[in-house]
Parts: sequence; structure tokens; C-alpha cells
Amino acid sequence: MFNLSSLADNRFVVIGRAGMDFYPDPPGTKTEDATQFYASLGGSSANICVAIQKHGGQTSLVTCVSDDAVGRFCIKQLEQYGVDATYVRPQDGEYRNSLAVSESRVEDHQTVIYRNGAADFQMNKDDIDTIDFSPYCALITTGTVLAAEPSRAAAFYAFEQAKAIGLGLIFDVDYRPYSWASADEAAEVYSRAGGMCDIIIGNDVEFGFMAGDYDSGLTKARELAHSTASVVVYKMGEKGAITITPDEEFQTGIYPAKALKPTGAGDSFMGGFIASVANGYPLKESILRGSACASIVVSRVGCAPAMPTPAELDEFLSANAGKLTV
Repeated sequence: MFNLSSLADNRFVVIGRAGMDFYPDPPGTKTEDATQFYASLGGSSANICVAIQKHGGQTSLVTCVSDDAVGRFCIKQLEQYGVDATYVRPQDGEYRNSLAVSESRVEDHQTVIYRNGAADFQMNKDDIDTIDFSPYCALITTGTVLAAEPSRAAAFYAFEQAKAIGLGLIFDVDYRPYSWASADEAAEVYSRAGGMCDIIIGNDVEFGFMAGDYDSGLTKARELAHSTASVVVYKMGEKGAITITPDEEFQTGIYPAKALKPTGAGDSFMGGFIASVANGYPLKESILRGSACASIVVSRVGCAPAMPTPAELDEFLSANAGKLTV
């Protein structure tokens, strides 16, 4: 079984997309009424990289971006956050970068994501062959990388390369139906990925989807924790999360948040949780710190720029001591 203490090296290779996010400005503005927008780095894997970097870890992102001004924006943003972009390859042709237009509002929230001809799906096995996996303690990925070829085959190839030298595999299910050809294909691919990974994070709907029955999600999560995975985090929204290992199972709640938007919580949870484990916090405390990070991010504009620093996280935890709800 994978030993969480190996994450103490605090250096991660992360596979997945980096994108540009547009937010109608000022916060609260509906997209159709906007005359100006705030731009920032986005994309689930890029967000996770930024979260870990802010907590003192080191990350290298592996992906493709469009060979144009938007792709260069993403690379420049990654570098400004300290993320290693050595393995970010510009993809020429008509492939375009992921773009999200997302409102900083909860009521009648709208997010529009442009993913047609996505550049990040062009990551291939040759890209993986350029990676020296030896400096890293684990590989992190999210489910969107598996939604199309050649990215899917490249990701599984990376899993095999990483496992061959003893790296842990960390997987955020992150099911987004619009990226997949069919639900059946997604369920099969996610189950295959889940069976290879050491730490798996998903919500109740995603695990139910993997199980082929939405009422069997928790059973699926437990099966993974007692067969191949070392830690499975079964998130339940406002009801908190159930964390399952081969030796224990415990439930944690969520922290209150004055939500400005509903997006970014999952990436922030993953980044805060993994960073906390890497920094030596016990498993349960790491889960709670990840939950606090999620509450912080939904209260701010943006995703990558909204990821909290350790000082901001500690201040939030101090201010919200005793306010954990289940």
C-alpha cells in the first residue's frame, strides 16, 4: 500500500489542462450584461498546481496549450505562480485553449465553457516520454484528461511510468459529461483509472456513476479503499465528506462560507488536502484544511488567484474554530 509519508518530498507532477477564465466584472454581474471582464488562469490541474505552490510545494504541469496568445497567457501565468511549465507544449493548428466564462454570483449562476477542439486533449505519449519522473513523489491528475484521445492513452501511459518507479497516483474523478462521448465510456474509463490510483477524490454522484448505480457510490468508494487505494475521499457537498482507508473510516463536516460563486471548491480542496499531507499534517486534519480551502475559494473571485496561502488558511481556521458543520 502507498505510504502517505512519501508525499513529504512535496514535489508533484500534475497532468491536465490549463485554461483562461473570464469573470464578468464587477462581481455579481451577469455575463450578458457585462461590459468588462477579469481574466485569470484556470483549468482544474493548473488550479491544483497553484494551490500546492502557495503552500510551499513544487509542481510541474504536463499539458498542451494552443500555440497562440491565449496559450502564452496560460504559460506566463503558470510561471508567475512558480509552476514549472517545462512540460507544457504549444499545439499548433486549429486546436484552441480551454476557455471558461464564469460569473461571480451564486443565484442564477452561469458558467460557459468552450472545449471544442481542445488543445489539452492533444497531449500524447511522446509528451510523456519527455518527463523525468524521478524527482517527484506523486503524480496528480483529474478526470477531464481521460475524456478523449490521445490524452487518455497518454495519461494511462504516464500512470504506468510513474508506478514503475514507485510514485503514488492521486486522482480527482472530476466528471464533466460534456467532455465525454458517452456516459458508459466514462464509467468504464474512470473505473479503470480508479483501480490504479492510491488516493481517489470524488463526490457522491461521481462514485455512484463509477458504480453504475447512484445509490451505490459509497459502496464503490469502500471497495476501492479496501482493494487498491490507500485513501478514498467521498465528498457529499453540504454534508461534508467520508474518508476511507483500509484501516479506518471517518466523516468530517464543512466550514461556513459567504459564497460569491460555486466554482473552484474541488480544485482548492484537492490542493489544500494534498499540500497539508505533504507538510506533515495528520490525515483527518489535512481533510479539514482542504475543506477550509474550498470555503475560502468560493468566497473570492477567480480560481487560481483565489487559492489561499498558509497564513490565510490559518487565519480562516482560527476565525471559524468550532463552526464546522455536518
